[in-house]
Amino acid sequence: MNAPTALSHLTPEIALRDVPDALIEALKARFGDRCSTAMAVRTQHGRDESSFEAPPPSAVVFAESTQDVADAVKLASDYSVPVIPFGVGSSLEGHLLAVQGGISIDVSRMNRVLSVNADDLTVTVQPGVTRKQLNEEIKSTGLFFPIDPGADASIGGMSATRASGTNAVRYGTMRENVLSLEVVTASGEIIRTGTRAKKSSAGYDLTRLFVGSEGTLGVITEITLRIYPLPEAVSAAICSFPSIEAAVRTTIETIQLGVPIARVELIDVNTVRMVNAYSKLNLREEPMLLMEFHGSPTGVKEQAETVQEIASGHGGNAFEWASTPEERTRLWTARHNSYFAAVQSRPGCRAISTDTCVPISRLADCLLESVAEADASGLPYFLVGHVGDGNFHFGYLLDPNDPKERETAEKLNHSLVARALSLEGTCTGEHGVGLHKMGFLVDEAGAGAVDMMRTIKRALDPKNIMNPGKIFSL
Repeated sequence: MNAPTALSHLTPEIALRDVPDALIEALKARFGDRCSTAMAVRTQHGRDESSFEAPPPSAVVFAESTQDVADAVKLASDYSVPVIPFGVGSSLEGHLLAVQGGISIDVSRMNRVLSVNADDLTVTVQPGVTRKQLNEEIKSTGLFFPIDPGADASIGGMSATRASGTNAVRYGTMRENVLSLEVVTASGEIIRTGTRAKKSSAGYDLTRLFVGSEGTLGVITEITLRIYPLPEAVSAAICSFPSIEAAVRTTIETIQLGVPIARVELIDVNTVRMVNAYSKLNLREEPMLLMEFHGSPTGVKEQAETVQEIASGHGGNAFEWASTPEERTRLWTARHNSYFAAVQSRPGCRAISTDTCVPISRLADCLLESVAEADASGLPYFLVGHVGDGNFHFGYLLDPNDPKERETAEKLNHSLVARALSLEGTCTGEHGVGLHKMGFLVDEAGAGAVDMMRTIKRALDPKNIMNPGKIFSL
């Protein structure tokens, strides 16, 4: 494995580049009070939900239009200064850190839904629109956007990291749901990729190139998405199990039987305890599956009965059904609050969150070995997973002032990723590479493939100003 575990490598490599005063002056002349050098603003834009620390950017530009983004990037390019896009700051792998210095371009004010084409099941938005905002604005049309990574992330950030989440088993990831983009390139040029058509054979698929590029090739300024009719019927359920293995076997059998389940989430007993304390719930403190079914009333009933029968065969019990929106919201809010519940369970801690995905047939092997290893370490942790597509997350809770705990967490993460790769899985199912997975990317893709990525990066960003130091080193 190329990802190091020595303690000296557990912090990002900082190689700050000069940010001339002339650039700051030019940005202030162009943007006025929408260019801030205040330390509080810079600090806010210089960290995400990862456990890494780095110096803040030298300035923050608040863009309100595509032209704003283009002008800021052109100025940065003139001075060969790095540019880091910023949405809401919810990423987990250090994507937002200014490890080579530079300026942050905040697109949160670019938050308009530009057009809804209900007949074609598409919507076009600016990058600062969040997923909850989008669904609130289109709900009157009877349509919804299903990608749900948990956090109320921006659509631009979700596109940049190729996010997915709880609904991916039914509706896919951002890769399948982004139809076209508007992007500002490293030179400040504005380009468009793709169309609203459902398919195309015209040239290279530039849309897929930028989806998942983590800001290293350009700044996404507009996104056209697939949207879906709201299901006629929705039902959610929770089911407790005597072991994680029983819950995972239930999931595998459900998927292999072709049951079109919309969501299936695993929560381990540690997470249930944390969620109970944080959200004031009384969930049964055993490994648990949270499930959701979409379709016609008859179809939902058939799906639910099939899964309940499968679960019963694996010792599942204490089924609790939720058919009203309020009941479903209660259940999924508890799941989405699991990260915050875990962090509050150990005051002052930081969480190193993992993100692996394996073929569904190998899920039990990967999960059970990883649980045994985490238990043996003695480090507190939580486990959640979108297990319907083989994706799961450990969160190792560590004292940031204890180097030994940090090293233990990184060793557990290293072992977990190595296990996933040996089972023909991936080092990241949805969080992205960022800083934390750079070595693992080489293990997964191979040196030749990563060199090809570098070639693309150099061709599109010859000055290496677009979020440098992420995904791979140049």
